[in-house]
Amino acid sequence: MAHRILGLAAIVLPVGMALGGAVWAQETGAGTGGSAGAAPAAQRPWYDIRMMPDPILDQVLLFYLSEARHGMTDIGEVLDTASRVRPEDEYSWTREWFATAERVRSMAEAGEKAGHPLGAGAAWLRASAYYRAALHRHPDPSAPEIRQIAEKEVAAYGRAIALLHFPAQAVRIPYEGTTLPGYFFRGGSGPKKAPLLIVHQGRDAWAEDDTYIAMDAVARGWNCLLVDGPGMGQTLRLQGLPFRPDWEKVITPVVNYAVAQPGVDPARIALIGISMGGALAPRAAAFEHRLKLLVANPGVLEWSRVVTGYIEERIPQAADLPEKDPAAFNAIIDGVMQENPFLRWGMRDTMWKHGATSAAQLFLEMKKYTNRGIAQMIRAKTLVIDGEAEEFGQAKELYDALRCPKDSLTFTARETAQLHVQTGATAVQSQRIFDWLEDNL
Repeated sequence: MAHRILGLAAIVLPVGMALGGAVWAQETGAGTGGSAGAAPAAQRPWYDIRMMPDPILDQVLLFYLSEARHGMTDIGEVLDTASRVRPEDEYSWTREWFATAERVRSMAEAGEKAGHPLGAGAAWLRASAYYRAALHRHPDPSAPEIRQIAEKEVAAYGRAIALLHFPAQAVRIPYEGTTLPGYFFRGGSGPKKAPLLIVHQGRDAWAEDDTYIAMDAVARGWNCLLVDGPGMGQTLRLQGLPFRPDWEKVITPVVNYAVAQPGVDPARIALIGISMGGALAPRAAAFEHRLKLLVANPGVLEWSRVVTGYIEERIPQAADLPEKDPAAFNAIIDGVMQENPFLRWGMRDTMWKHGATSAAQLFLEMKKYTNRGIAQMIRAKTLVIDGEAEEFGQAKELYDALRCPKDSLTFTARETAQLHVQTGATAVQSQRIFDWLEDNL
């Protein structure tokens, strides 16, 4: 059974990853506190900070540290919160981030009451990020507090954009009998229509996390629409809508909404998909030909392999169990989940986000997430992004499959932007991607 646990750890680890992390640490037992087999601190890469119970949460912590550059978090608040997280308590992450969010919310309310709208707005912006962080590693997707915290996040962000006078408004985009939440940032002025940048994340971050992209777009005179599709942010937690593989059914209503907005140039629309969005956005662009430009960060041909490929590599005898004997497959996964809280969270979280009720159903559902045979249909000029330490991209495979005008961009260790979706290097990311957008839009 030991080899099965190790193999399934490697399978579930990428499912639970929020951002690129050190897979070796889970597979070899190297911990965040510096085990006997760990490399000396001087030899560790800069991003291997080892503050959290596992290396994946270390990368999540780096993600929230990165948001300090944009005033969305504060370094001291982030590090103080992280220092209180206890590895033996799987609810500790959520509890400590929620406590920080509530404290900062109180600061925001006090600032408003005292007549200091800008200071209050800044506090509301940080509180919204800490509410999102509280939900990043919640152990139980069915807990009532999921919705309660999500509602607090939405309210905090709404107060922030109002008090800080962001050129933004919360919007609801018509979608299959309901709506999708988003934020429309207006960058153009006067009678001339401006380009539009549509941005969505992947399996973990929210639309609000892309505020810095929207503000960079506005600074260039562009409009920007941040959106949570099914399986993301508000849409999952407040509406119960899971991911779907046919992402064009999501983006086409978004484009329909966008082109109807005053000041939007329908001939200059770009779409950026981030993380898992690097697989979803190309799928949408294959069918939605009103998009002029596409950015896949990172480029992904088959997201399904992030999950199913690990079964085939490490436990080949179990590769066909989800179809042939789902009960046996579920029993194996359930056994692993009982023994390992990290893997328990990873499977529960991913099943929830994909609307699956069992591990076998999840793995069969994941097989639908492929752009093989579809990428050739994309017409928009496409930028395929990779990184020297990118763990979930298949940039070359996607690039080779494209028949549209295309460019590639690899972020490097030299520019400290080599991680998955350039975590820790958003300034470098923004400059290089927007340079490409400006050259082509």
